[in-house]
Amino acid sequence: MSYYRQHLFFCVNERDEGESCCAKLGARGLRDYAKKRMKALGLAGEGKARINMAGCLGRCDEGPVLVVYPEGTWYSYLDEEDIDEIIEQHLQQGKIVERLKLKS
Repeated sequence: MSYYRQHLFFCVNERDEGESCCAKLGARGLRDYAKKRMKALGLAGEGKARINMAGCLGRCDEGPVLVVYPEGTWYSYLDEEDIDEIIEQHLQQGKIVERLKLKS
């Protein structure tokens, strides 16, 4: 078994002015929210999930984006409610959140 069951990589990359990027869409704050929420729910840590920051994941025009591994499920999100839905549906119940899922 791996040390972590799942990794959530949040793109927090910032590009030059005028270019699309996750950072300009609030990715860092929502990543911080996800990390706090996961800890509060007891879902973070050894044998559970890990929230990670990532540089550019190459999907700037679809952002902000995160990817959940080992599943390889890509999501776009806009607010805390979307993050809550990903945590509750995907991480707790094992169900893909179709409305937020990006094509792989």
